[in-house]
Amino acid sequence: MTGFLGRYEYQLDGKGRVSLPADYRRKAAGSRFVLLQWEPTHLTLFPEDVWSEVRERLLQLRRHRRDLSKLLREVMSRATDVAPDKQGRILIPGWFKERAGLDGGVLLVGAMDRIEIWNPDVFRAQHPDDLAADSEMTEEIHGIFG
Repeated sequence: MTGFLGRYEYQLDGKGRVSLPADYRRKAAGSRFVLLQWEPTHLTLFPEDVWSEVRERLLQLRRHRRDLSKLLREVMSRATDVAPDKQGRILIPGWFKERAGLDGGVLLVGAMDRIEIWNPDVFRAQHPDDLAADSEMTEEIHGIFG
């Protein structure tokens, strides 16, 4: 899989569903997802195969780091299974929408092996289109390609 790339702005419908971009649907064909609030600013949508790897790492943490039990419990309580319907839409439960500030427009951001779901205004505030602002980090990342 080449991964999820780009950003797409869509509207939530009246039932709280959002369409996945055709490119994302092709890359995760037939896949179920795990939707969770991994970070306070946005939701994360893990395809089934990626979630399987994440789940294994979380289980290892739980086995070897008992001090993380409370944190892992909190993360897992903010997770749910979702599956695209025949039109390629996923349902975002109400409490997820509320916690991530999703109302109307949503921004779907490809994050390589997962999809992030943002309030477009929050995303733009945290990620202005100014790569020069992080020039040192940008040079490091670009070094990967050159």
